[in-house]
Amino acid sequence: MTPTIHVECINIGKRFDAIEALVDIQLVIEQGKIHALVGENGAGKSTLGKIISGVIRPDQGELIVKGRSVHYGSPYDALADSITIISQELSLVPKLSVMENVFLGMESQRAGVIQKEVIRRRYTGLLARSGFSLPADISVEKLRTADQKKVEILRAIARNAELIVMDEPTAALTSDETEKLLNIIRWLRDSGKTIVYVSHYLEEVLRLADTVTVLRNGRLVRTSSANEETPESLVAAMIGRAMTLAFPPKAAAVPDAPEVLSVEDLTIPGIIEDISFRVHAGEIVGLAGLVGSGRSEVARAIFGADRKTRGEICVNGKKVKINSPKDAIHAGVVLLPESRKLQGLIMTMEIGKNVTLPHLDTLSQASLIRGRKEFRETSDLLRELDVRPPEPGLRITKLSGGNQQKVLFAKWLFRRPSVLIADEPTSGVDVGAKQAIYKLINSLAEQGMGVLLISSEIEEVIGLAHRVYAMRQGRIIAEVEGDALTEENVTHAVFATHEGAIHK
Repeated sequence: MTPTIHVECINIGKRFDAIEALVDIQLVIEQGKIHALVGENGAGKSTLGKIISGVIRPDQGELIVKGRSVHYGSPYDALADSITIISQELSLVPKLSVMENVFLGMESQRAGVIQKEVIRRRYTGLLARSGFSLPADISVEKLRTADQKKVEILRAIARNAELIVMDEPTAALTSDETEKLLNIIRWLRDSGKTIVYVSHYLEEVLRLADTVTVLRNGRLVRTSSANEETPESLVAAMIGRAMTLAFPPKAAAVPDAPEVLSVEDLTIPGIIEDISFRVHAGEIVGLAGLVGSGRSEVARAIFGADRKTRGEICVNGKKVKINSPKDAIHAGVVLLPESRKLQGLIMTMEIGKNVTLPHLDTLSQASLIRGRKEFRETSDLLRELDVRPPEPGLRITKLSGGNQQKVLFAKWLFRRPSVLIADEPTSGVDVGAKQAIYKLINSLAEQGMGVLLISSEIEEVIGLAHRVYAMRQGRIIAEVEGDALTEENVTHAVFATHEGAIHK
């Protein structure tokens, strides 16, 4: 039986200023299949997904949907053809409830009055179909990133779209939530829906997809059956050479190295309780736990972004009073936050301004910013971190996700801190950028910096950290180090199968 073509791209091209995002893309997407797009950050996969869903217009080429040439001017035009997108950047209305966001623009009305009970029944049925559990009436702004992603997914399902572009849909989900989502995606495919799946998680792609297209530098490298690929073969195609997926060798911990960070009895009632741990110079210490375990809340409390009610923090052996991020920066503690776009970078500003914003006092003389010094130092740091392109005057939105993450590192390395807290440092970046970030974190430890690493990926914590603290329900329940530092032991600790145990 000849497959039915849902979408065909013919010589699609797109430029953003001097950057060629897509070049002569020729691609066929079959109906009722899961078609994955993979590539490094900046390869063009998200741009292609946005063209298919009407978010952006191509500069050249033709888009054919079910045999008809289309020229979408907006996502609403694509939705009229039953095409929608779950974007990497959330597009929710923060003040509205979960249910209102899910059915926004699809409300049941009678005589101009919204029928809330009808919408509620529809929402209950949607939850039953999806397997998600989200309260209908809570405002979206109060949800964690993972739950906000679920709202986006529910909205796409509610629209009964025939083709759904999913851009990094599992980036903020736990392993259990990811499995539920993957089952939903399979169910959508088996129901005849077409899924265009953009993801950096290559093993996930190979478990899920029917077909995989590899993009590199805006060009299509190849399209093949997922059964014919491996993570290693995809990486080689993505970057143009073979590359190991392993973590770099850990820097040896220095015996008797001084403590650069000491935390005692850190508490925010109902959120985190009696958190105590140490980080030594040249040491990478991991915080592992499920979403909601309190990992990020510990980081924010240390950094002064959230107010603690009890606890003592010492930096380089001296007790410090941290009530704000400014206090933390002054003490030599910085935080790479979980969301670079919401908490880490100002997306309307230039690269250079993002880097130097926390350090203007060191660049000013008589209340005036020394522009040449700012430009020179920023340019040097961007080149050192391999930000592409290393142009301080370029708008941050012009960079790929991986390069934006490197700029976030540059922001906190412009004036070297004693302690770097890195919360999900590789979230939403490709395998090449991950390797670069792993090497950077290792090199910072080798230079004597203390690193507190927070990650949802247990293998990432194991691969980088010298010691790991496992968290559950706002408490540290285990410490794992030495020969016991294995994925099995950390997983057991995270799921509290050995609560209270200390693994050495």
